[in-house]
Amino acid sequence: MEEWMSMKVSLFITCLAEMFYQNVAKDVVEVLERLGCDVDFPKGQVCCGQPAYNSGYRKDAQKAAKQMIKSFEPSEFIVTPSGSCAAMFKEYPELFKEEPEWQERAEKVADKTYEFTQFIVNVLGVEDVGAIYPAKATYHTSCHMIRLLKETEAPFKLLKNVKGLELLPLQNSYDCCGFGGTFAVKMAPISEQMVDEKVRHVEESRATLLIAADNGCLMNIKGRIDRKGKPIEVKHIAQILNTRVEGRE
Repeated sequence: MEEWMSMKVSLFITCLAEMFYQNVAKDVVEVLERLGCDVDFPKGQVCCGQPAYNSGYRKDAQKAAKQMIKSFEPSEFIVTPSGSCAAMFKEYPELFKEEPEWQERAEKVADKTYEFTQFIVNVLGVEDVGAIYPAKATYHTSCHMIRLLKETEAPFKLLKNVKGLELLPLQNSYDCCGFGGTFAVKMAPISEQMVDEKVRHVEESRATLLIAADNGCLMNIKGRIDRKGKPIEVKHIAQILNTRVEGRE
């Protein structure tokens, strides 16, 4: 435990958390601080460049990436509540493959970037944060987290140790929810069918709570759940892990 007590962590908040899910960012910070981390917030951070990158605007993505690299270069560890945005940092070396100096700087930043649950389990070595959350829940695995970060276990290890939480299986859990950033805008009819299927599987699970680790997925699924008037809560995993630590109020 002493090895990670003094770890300095920089929060990469992401656009969605900054604009729509500030409470998720707060929960991330509180969990990390409770685990002994010293959390800072580099003020120079902007969008990671993923929307531009995915849309083929490479130069615009590079401009954003350079700003992010400069902002996070001094950091010891970079932690973000989004597997999608963490995966974009991992793309930075490829983005600068024709600029050796920036590619080297990008690799150093990418190597110390982690999604929130990934950092807790794989770096801090913690699987039980002392959370208590009585509920019947199911978990949506976001595409970038499992396909690009290759992280399939960390969220489940943490949720397994949340007291009172019954985690129910979700049919076709690895299917995309239909968000995909700009995909939901460019291919709206297909996106709508995908999220409808996801909501149907959540209902079939009999869970009253859906948990995920990426705000993009949460925004898309919750939007559809609300429009359909379904009595299902939707929460980021940080909100679950920061709920009533045993022995504290």
